Amino acid sequence: MPADLSSDPSSGSASSAPQQPPLWRQLQLTAGALASIRAGTSGTVAFEAVEPALRPGVQALGFQVLRWLGRAEALRRHLAKRTPPPLPDALLCTALALAWHSDHAPYEPFTLVDQAVEAAKRNPATRAQASFINACLRRFLRERDELVAATDSEPVAQWNHPRWWIERLKRDHPRDWQRVLSADNAQAPMTLRVNALQSTPAAYLLELEAVGLGAMRVGADGLQLTRARPVQQLPGFADGACSVQDAAAQLAAPLLLDGLLPAKPGSAPLRVLDACAAPGGKTAHLIERAGADAIEVTALEVDGVRSRRIDETLARLGLKAKVVVADAGRPADWWDGALFDAILLDAPCTASGIVRRHPDVRWLRRESDTAQLATQQATLLAALWPLVRPGGRLLYCTCSVFREEGSQQIDAFLVRNTDARLLPSPGHLLPQSGANARGVPDNPSGDHDGFFYALLEKPAPH
Repeated sequence: MPADLSSDPSSGSASSAPQQPPLWRQLQLTAGALASIRAGTSGTVAFEAVEPALRPGVQALGFQVLRWLGRAEALRRHLAKRTPPPLPDALLCTALALAWHSDHAPYEPFTLVDQAVEAAKRNPATRAQASFINACLRRFLRERDELVAATDSEPVAQWNHPRWWIERLKRDHPRDWQRVLSADNAQAPMTLRVNALQSTPAAYLLELEAVGLGAMRVGADGLQLTRARPVQQLPGFADGACSVQDAAAQLAAPLLLDGLLPAKPGSAPLRVLDACAAPGGKTAHLIERAGADAIEVTALEVDGVRSRRIDETLARLGLKAKVVVADAGRPADWWDGALFDAILLDAPCTASGIVRRHPDVRWLRRESDTAQLATQQATLLAALWPLVRPGGRLLYCTCSVFREEGSQQIDAFLVRNTDARLLPSPGHLLPQSGANARGVPDNPSGDHDGFFYALLEKPAPH
């Protein structure tokens, strides 16, 4: 899963931050990030390359650009006979994405156009294209309604997702595909998981209210903030009082552990494997949920750099787990031969369910990625299932809404593994925004990302 960008800076106006640099400079940096993303760089990396003082404003603009990029590219095709070079095109599309709809524009469209032209003039890499950008954007201002109307019939412009993505959602979720796409373009909330070893949601809600922060209950351990805030403003965050985690992701620990806990007094702690653990949020939730003495968690991560984030997460929360840098699909490299009571497999996936928090994902993914990732998921399932003890469980989950990575994956697994039994599970949770979603029977209440969950049990012999 990508690193979480969930403290979305677009939760406040880009113009409201104090001591902002000139808008033309922010547009330059936003266009640079967009050009990097188009070249295959993740949004996390692209925005982290911006100097910290400028990053919040640039990321706020960048998120909005990525959410309306399909419309912007359609408008550019009407304005320009040829696609400009990458950086001038990124600047032109940045301005169009921000200005195309006056109700959503963070600044007046005329101001955005003027400052985009200024940005082009001030950068040697775009200066030669400044007159071209100026001509396109001035025409856009004159003919905006007609140009927008001309692009309304184009699915990519209407839904701001690649055409293959739209078609796949139509096949996978024929009744809900439009709602999913609309939710993808909404801003995600900031949801907290209260550390059960330190407090309760009810008690922590009072702490938030005491410092003027509004929130509402969501799920068993969660609180959804009325407005996103820097974590430094959250009471006790540095000391592990809470973590930032989406409501759908908070379902993993209780799904895996409920029914296995509590262990009998004096019995050995549960042996649990978190197979793809970085950045450690679900690892921590397992320990918080079970209690430190009732569980022994091994947290695997194939990437040594990302594994350090697990250590950092656990250190802040005051928790301990065995963190191992290894490939979960190659147990011979790391497994000690003792079977696990429970395994959490949060498998690598397209991240198609968390587009609200990572609006770059839809533009980075290719249609062929889904099949490649599904093969990797099947390999991990096949490698880890033999490590589950009889009577134990494996929870398979992905932050994807594509059936090839969810229900189809598990259907194929059950055919291949007759010793596996599917327990009651949420299945596909579709991304849901409280502002625009109707209820879905198997979705938890509230606002959450898209996820898939399947809880598998290996029956004990009679």
